[in-house]
Amino acid sequence: MGLFSLTQELGIDLGTANTLIIHNDKVVVDEPSIVAIDAHSEKLVAIGHQARQMHEKTNPRIKTIRPLKDGVIADFNATELMLRGMIKKVRMSGSLFSPSLRMVICIPSGSTNVEIRAVRDSADRAGAREVYMIFEPMAAALGAGLDVEAPEGNMIIDIGGGTSEIACISLGGIVYSESINVAGDVFTADIQNYVRQQHNIRIGERTAEAIKCSIGAAVPQLDEEPEDYIVTGPNMLTALPQTVSLSSNEIAYALEKSLVKLDAALMTVLENMPPELYVDIVKNGVYLAGGGALIKGLDKRLSEKTGLPFHIAEDPLRAIARGTGIALKNIDHFSFLIKG
Repeated sequence: MGLFSLTQELGIDLGTANTLIIHNDKVVVDEPSIVAIDAHSEKLVAIGHQARQMHEKTNPRIKTIRPLKDGVIADFNATELMLRGMIKKVRMSGSLFSPSLRMVICIPSGSTNVEIRAVRDSADRAGAREVYMIFEPMAAALGAGLDVEAPEGNMIIDIGGGTSEIACISLGGIVYSESINVAGDVFTADIQNYVRQQHNIRIGERTAEAIKCSIGAAVPQLDEEPEDYIVTGPNMLTALPQTVSLSSNEIAYALEKSLVKLDAALMTVLENMPPELYVDIVKNGVYLAGGGALIKGLDKRLSEKTGLPFHIAEDPLRAIARGTGIALKNIDHFSFLIKG
């Protein structure tokens, strides 16, 4: 940016699990969506990775908050503090002035007007002068390299932390979509419940998240089996330490109930899309984005269920952020952006 540049443009993937900020086509912030706050003064103690390290380990004086739930803002004050803190991390080299901010922010496709307004208000309070919003499936499709304005059908499944978005896109619009609250957080909770019920061990959210990232699987039999995950925790009956070895086969079983809901939502979208677009989907395949796309064997499972080819987007964790950056560069061109 120049010496007298008065506008700073940021693309923000405001996710339930992670928040990413794009500036000048680069991801400059990639932090967990979590804040640590002093319980008495309500002042910010830490955000992002630093706050994540404190999660489930704090004393009564400090509380950690995940300000987004199911893809929408659950705590306005914490969201504002988090956005302010992360925007501060984006340094303006060579600028003598505090620039006005122009933002493009991702929102779930099922967002209500109230939820959209909440995002806009939080961005305003964090210093934004101009706010645009883009639906997550559209951003994911852009980030996956799809031509969203072409007169043909493209299908994207974005599995984030709070929601899974399944959408058919054509001519710059979402033809039909389903948004369900079955995503990364639910998978993490499924693993916690499984370990508690099957092994009588209590584990925290961070440990369950680590298990999911290491050996999370959508099918019992993988082409390449990962090594078992060793987990230690207190036995629920004796409170004594207990260690157990978990396999990807077990985790596939633990996630089955939630994955069935994802299967059903996908079938709903396929049933409701126009037949001409369906033909395009059969030819082009379905693209997977978001952290959930990294669950081992998910593409194989969905392909077997539907008979369609599935592709995992390049760097699926950052696909939405990349798409937001593309939208940022084309604010005047993309008609599907929502002016806040």
